Formats: sequence, C-alpha cells, structure tokens
Amino acid sequence: MEAGAVLLLLLLSLGVASTATFYGDSLSFMPPQRNNDGTYKVTFYHRQNSKGSCKNESTFTCGDGVCTNFDKSSVLPTDQENAAQPRWCQSEGRTTATVSTTKTSLSLSRSGCCWESNVAGDTVGWTSGAELDLGTRSDTQSINSCPVTTTVSSLRVPQNCLSKIRLLAYDPDGDKVKCSYASNATQAPGITLDEAACTLTRTGNVTTGVHLFALMLEDVTTKNVTVTYADKTTAYRDTSNTGLPPLCKVKLQFSLEILEPIPNCELGHVQPMFLSRTPSHGAVLHATVGQTFQLYAQAQADHSSILDFQVSGPHNMTKNFKDGELGKAEVTMSWTPQQSDLYRFVPVCFTAEAKDTQSEMRCVVVMVTQASITQGKATVQCAPNKMTVALEKASMPGIDENFLQLRDSTCSLTSNNTHIMGVMSFTTCGTKLEDKGDFIVFMNEINSFVLPNEVIVRRQTVKIDFSCQFPKTVSISSYYNLHKSDYIFTESSFGSFGYTFEIFRDGNFTSKVDASAYPVEVKLLDTIYMGIEANSELPNVTLFVESCKATPDDNPDNPISYDLIKNGCLQDETLKVYSSPQTEFKFHVQAFKFTGNYDQVYVTCSVILCEPESPFSRCAQGCVKDPSRRRRRRGLSKETVGHYITQGPLQFVRQEVPSAAEDEPNVVMPKNDVPAAVNSAPAAPDVKSGRGRFEFKAMLSSNVTTVVFASAFLVSLVLLAVVVHRYSRKRREEDSKALIVPDLEN
Repeated sequence: MEAGAVLLLLLLSLGVASTATFYGDSLSFMPPQRNNDGTYKVTFYHRQNSKGSCKNESTFTCGDGVCTNFDKSSVLPTDQENAAQPRWCQSEGRTTATVSTTKTSLSLSRSGCCWESNVAGDTVGWTSGAELDLGTRSDTQSINSCPVTTTVSSLRVPQNCLSKIRLLAYDPDGDKVKCSYASNATQAPGITLDEAACTLTRTGNVTTGVHLFALMLEDVTTKNVTVTYADKTTAYRDTSNTGLPPLCKVKLQFSLEILEPIPNCELGHVQPMFLSRTPSHGAVLHATVGQTFQLYAQAQADHSSILDFQVSGPHNMTKNFKDGELGKAEVTMSWTPQQSDLYRFVPVCFTAEAKDTQSEMRCVVVMVTQASITQGKATVQCAPNKMTVALEKASMPGIDENFLQLRDSTCSLTSNNTHIMGVMSFTTCGTKLEDKGDFIVFMNEINSFVLPNEVIVRRQTVKIDFSCQFPKTVSISSYYNLHKSDYIFTESSFGSFGYTFEIFRDGNFTSKVDASAYPVEVKLLDTIYMGIEANSELPNVTLFVESCKATPDDNPDNPISYDLIKNGCLQDETLKVYSSPQTEFKFHVQAFKFTGNYDQVYVTCSVILCEPESPFSRCAQGCVKDPSRRRRRRGLSKETVGHYITQGPLQFVRQEVPSAAEDEPNVVMPKNDVPAAVNSAPAAPDVKSGRGRFEFKAMLSSNVTTVVFASAFLVSLVLLAVVVHRYSRKRREEDSKALIVPDLEN
C-alpha cells in the first residue's frame, strides 16, 4: 500500500479433505480492533457453498509471517436442502487472527479442489482471497471496514427468464463498492457485469448448464482521507487519484445454473415473486446482543408450489417455513446474536425455491449492536410529494439531538420540547426508491454520527428507519420519476425549507411546463426559460445560486458536464438572469446538446439560503472568480449548506426542413415570434438574439396546414380560370366587331 502499506493478495482455499463439490464461497470481516499491546485483532467469517458434505475443517494461512496467532472455530452448517438427496448446502466458520504491530496490511489464503462440473469445463482447484489495509482512517478514526457480501449456495434460473441478478455489495464505512472479475476468472458468455451496481445482466445468448463466477469487491473512498499506521507513517488518499489501491479487497465466488426454458417468465406465475412484506434488497437491519432477531419473507407463485426458502446466514440462524394459500409461502428467520457478534455486519441472502426455478435473490445486512442502542418511537406522515418524520424525545432518554442526521448528512433535523422532526421530498436527503412488486416504497433513516476528531464518545447509538409506501395503482410518477420540481430540506437553524425548480414556456415566467409534458422536447437554439424559488419558514431570507451545470443524465457527478454558472459567476454567454424577488432566481439560456450520441440534457444547480443582512454570507459575496481567496466567517453568518436540485430532461428533436407544426395544446412560443402569413415561407430562427422557436408542442398539425394550403391553391386556380374566361370572351367579341363591314350605302 502507499507509504509503506503492502497490499498482499488474500487467497482463500479449501483443502481436499472433503468429498464436497465446491459451489463458491464468501468472506465477511468484523471491524478490526487494536489490542492493548499494539497488535491487531482481525476476525472474519468464511461461508462455503457445496454439494455433499458441508463440514470442511481445512484452515486459512496468513502470509509473510503477519499473523502471530491463529484461532479457528469449528465449521458448522448454516442451511441445506430438505430432500433425500440434497443439491445444496452451506457452512460457516469463524477465525480470529492476531497481527503483528510492524505490518501495515493483512493477507490470508486458502485453496482447494474442485469446482462443480460446469459448461466451461473448469473443474480444477479454486482460490479465493481478501486484502485488508491496517491503517486508521481519519474520517472514522478506526481501521477500514471491508465490503460485506455473500450469496445463497445454489443460484438457478430458467434460460429464457434470465434478466438481471443483483449481488450484495455493502460497505460499513459508506464507501463505494466496485465489483470486477478476479484475475484469471472465466467470464460467462452472454452475461455482463455492471461494476458500479454489482449486477449481472444478460446481454446475449446463454447456454444451459452451470456457469462459474469469481468476482473481486473493492471499496473506493468517496472523500479524501489520511490513513495512519502503527509506526506513525501516514498515507493520503485523494479521491481524484484513481490509481490508488483499495483499502480492502474481498473475493466472492458462486455458481449459476441456467435451467431449461419454462413457458412463462412472468414473476409470480411459475417463478416465485417476493411480496411487499419482504425486506428490500440491500436494506440494513439491526439486531441486539442477547435478543432474538427475526427476518420475515413472503413469496407467491400462482402456477407452481414453493417448496422451501434457501437461506445464507449465520450458522445458528433458524428458519420456520409455512406453506399458505393461493400459492403463497413464507419463512421466518430467527437469530440471537452473542456478545462475540457485537458490531458485526452479517450478510443474509435468501431465495424462494420451486421445483423448476427459484425467485430472485434478496440480500440484507444485519448490524449487531449493544442493548443500549436506541430505536426510538417515530411517527411518519406521507404526502404525495414528501414525508415527515417525528420522533418522541421521551422514547429516547439521554439522546443528544445535535448528533443526529438523515441519510444525507447535508440535511439536518429540527426539534421542539417534545419531538425531533424532519421533512424531506422523495428526491432529497438520501431518500431511496424501492420497487416492491405491488408497491413503491420511499425509504430514509435517522442515525447518530461522530465527529472526525473524536477519539472516544459517550453517546448512545441511534438508528431509526422510516418509509412511505404507495400502491402502484396510485399514480405518483410526477413526484419521483422524471419531473423533479419540489425539493424539501431541514436544517436546525433554518427549519424546514424547500425549493421549486421549473421550466417555463416563455419569459413571463407565469406558465410552467406541466409534469405530463416531461421529457420536454426542444430544438437547438431554442430559448429555455427556467426558474428556482425558495420557500422558507423564516420570513426574510435570500436565495443564492452558486452553480448550475448541465449533464447528459441526472447524475450531477457525471464527468461529462458543462458549466452555466460557477462560483456565482455566469459562464455561458447566452445565459441571462432576470430581475426577481430575493427568494427567486429566473434565467434563460439558449438550448444546446452534448457532442456524441446524447439527446438529453439535465440541469443541476447548487442553492443556498442566507439571512440578507449578513455581510459575511455566501449570498453577500456574489460572484467569486478565485474561490481560493474567498474568506468565510461562518460563525458570523447564517446560511444553509449548499443543496443540489435537478431539473430535466430536455429531449432534443431534429429540426424538420421545412419545419412542420403540430396541432397540440400547451403551445410554447417566445413573445417576439410573430406567425408568418399562410402563403409565406417559414421564418428562420433569430440566431443572434437566441430567440429561436421554443416549441414543446407545435402550433398546428401538418394535416391542417396541408388543407389550408391546398384550399388556397384551388381558390387561386378558380379565380384565374374566371379571369381568363372573361378576358377570352371579350377578345372574341372585339374580333367579331372588327370583321363586320358597315353598309355605308344604306
């Protein structure tokens, strides 16, 4: 590792002492601890998936003399198929290593033979591994925690029903987890790995049979940290340096059996489907030492029988299976953590098993805490576009409310004499969206935190999950899908406040584009009118827009971006800011698109609220071209932190030549645009002023236009025919007169 830390490949291997067929394995670590003598205590759990015997007594090795002591417990079965000839089983063993003070990293190893027979013909010995840096992080004041992962023993899916497999990839430190194929691993044809989401997706033809997977999970810090080792050396880890090795690497191995196709892949038909009471994939649950923890799951399959639930959990977890009516079945998983499990992050995965298939794999993480952890009594109110949580202070005696936060630490909480409260919209403060079959669930949490420079704490740990659940039959897509307008935040000194971010039809900023019109269709050189408005409980505040940037998707961290406003300074030459009240910000910009195969643009702005009379606030400073010279006196100013709000997408459509207008409502046209005469050529956009036509929906339909022009043309032909006829008749009369000779003699 950097600055003397040596990253050693942790190879896990199983000995040949058993007749088991290897299906895969996983490792999970307890938070490493430093002993009084300066040595490190590292405890890890090894789960092995097999067919046959699940009790394998082979041990790990610790490379390069790092470990001074190795304490291994017995390997015990966790779950196996209830059948005369079980196809799968899983075991778990616990090992504690004492690591020398002179080392900066830990490496363990284990190997064995042999993999299950598979389509690649790879039945040789297998290896697995993990690497752990032993430095203390500056942000958590503890040694880095490794990613948490596992799988059930036997994953199987019909060939025609394979779509996506979500793997568990959770990091206790809040780091991002990257999944990649291990070196020399065989990649299954037709299946692609999404490294960021840790998801397998079918992208081509997949043959039936068993496919092997060996992945490496690595944690990537999301903020700059300094790592300090026992010898007082340090290493600075800058997030912009993508070449740094991870602080921990854990290998995950599993097999996936592709079964013969089935007639119907609809979830809940033959394939079991989890119902709404089942925890969401990736959820973090909490258990208390000495108290029984229960995890409940329910599934349904209308045209097959659910025979069992396959569970990957700790070795002393029990399961109670119940077969219900209408194709439903349920399981209750029970586990009582011991003192040795304190602060352990336990991965638990499960599937519902039918004869010829199984459900998707769901995985959760169970965090074990002391009995003193406070859950609190919370009341949640759900509105169509926000949720409000209120905690009773009486249910949390001795809690310091100044050290509570929502999932997004930039959002804080308010309080009165009896309650601690938070208000947030479904797109802010770290609120997550989960699709649970018949329901859409919005989830957030309140938890306690420690300061980076705190060595010890005497505050109780707080962890409270809350959510709002809506049936899918209720249409709420405008609140969480495309049209992101209402943003609600809470901060202790400002109370609850919110922002609305809208796209308008013209420069009057009185008629906003309706949510049903998103994504908004625009053309290049159109003028885009946008407005931000702040709503606060405080009577006198000022809105400041510190930055606005465009990205081709709704990820504001996308490296492909274009600055419209930066550090309070206008960056785009076509951007114009309109005079407006102090709580509003209105502007227009000429439409553009990103080069390459991108047809959408999102706009994300960072906004701040300030007290207007504060001369030291960010709002008072305005445009700061050199941020390094900016002087802030936060103690003398009252302002919120910067919050990001996003609007879009703008969907670009090609300019037709000549452009055909469409007869639809919600016409959006700049005031300076004057419709041309019916028989005149279409007007070209005014490029210099940037006031090209901004048409979300066109003025007239092409059919109506065709009829009008055709009618005018026919009328012209008729008039021309009448004129020609009369002119010809007159000429004939004159010619006749010229041919008649007058009879002068008579």
